[in-house]
Order: sequence, then C-alpha cells, then structure tokens
Amino acid sequence: MIVTTVTVWVKPENVADFIEITKANHQASLKEPGNLRFDVARCVDDPNRFLLYEAYESEDAAAQHKKTIHYLEWRDKVAGWMARPRQGVKHNILFPADKEQW
Repeated sequence: MIVTTVTVWVKPENVADFIEITKANHQASLKEPGNLRFDVARCVDDPNRFLLYEAYESEDAAAQHKKTIHYLEWRDKVAGWMARPRQGVKHNILFPADKEQW
C-alpha cells in the first residue's frame, strides 16, 4: 500500500469552492480501481488548511489517479485558490502489514 498525504492551504475567499470541488474529487477517487481510502480533513486550528489522505494498493494505482479526468479537473481548478503550493508526502505503510487488514 502507498499513502500520500497532501496539505493544502487555501485562500479564505476560496474555501467554500475548494470544499465543493474537493468533495467531487473525493467521491470519484473512491471509485477508482486500487483506491483504498481518500479522506479529506480540515484543520481545527486553521480552517484554511486541509489534509488529503490518499491510500492506494500500489504505486501504479496511485499514478493512475493522477491521470483521471476528475483529478486533472480538480488540480486545474484549485491551482489559483492556493495560498501557497500544496505539499504532498508519500508514505509506505508498515502496519497493518497484512493486506487482508487494508
């Protein structure tokens, strides 16, 4: 399993639009082959900061996500709404180690 966490800082005037289009990206991403989770969280201390938690069965499945229409539309739409560049960090899962538990 490969997990990517993406921190997104959104301009205050674009937060409502960001949430709306990110919800659509979330819903479509959950339907992708190889997708295990696609969570969207909002920071308690900074309502303009969001965390995307994306879990895929493999590097290939994660790479295929970046080719989907819904991701490309999301990426292009939110680009101008960023207060600063988003930060993605890839992680390898240590636990649960058993694929059956994913």
